[in-house]
Amino acid sequence: MTHLDCSCEVHGKRDDGTGRHSVYLTFDDGPHPFCTPEILDILAEHRVPATFFVIGEFLAHQSKLIQRMIAEGHEVANHTMTHPDLSDCEPDEVQRQILETNRAIKMAAPQAVVRHIRAPYGIWTEEVLKASANAELTAVHWSVDPRDWSLPGADAIVNAVLQSVRPGSIVLLHDGCPSSEMQQGTDRSLRHQTIMALSRIIPALHDRGFVFRSLTREF
Repeated sequence: MTHLDCSCEVHGKRDDGTGRHSVYLTFDDGPHPFCTPEILDILAEHRVPATFFVIGEFLAHQSKLIQRMIAEGHEVANHTMTHPDLSDCEPDEVQRQILETNRAIKMAAPQAVVRHIRAPYGIWTEEVLKASANAELTAVHWSVDPRDWSLPGADAIVNAVLQSVRPGSIVLLHDGCPSSEMQQGTDRSLRHQTIMALSRIIPALHDRGFVFRSLTREF
């Protein structure tokens, strides 16, 4: 995996006038009809903003979730149409994956402003960065990865985040799963561990003096 020239964290930022350090929550691979609403409920309960890197092929059937994200102050960002490894794609396919996702987001929510992109699996190449820049999207990686997709348990997810987080951290979590990787019978419980962990991570970071901010204010 290579990061190349993409943002892994936000340096030197503090919340306006408070002196509290900032942290940034991001969610990949949704929207998911059962998991995403539960995550949105937790974010709403704590009044915390997040960035959702969405897969374009899901959006035609999940437009209400996209609209809810925006209405509740979250950012919707680009995670390609079908979540391929873009390093295996020809330049035309890389461009198609990015531009079609932008269009899918706008179809689901015409008021959406798409500013950011994250490459599937965090695999960045010069071609991906070039296509992202041509689409006027800022490439965003992460600095804290608890590997919640591997289902290590809620305790492990919480501990990994709390041990790794620092001022300006971009935290990677997941609210969905690419269709190519979805296992039968896991639909409702897919991100149960992430949901349980999130309900603990937010108050724990608040107790440590962190404030949650949106990437839209930084890039």
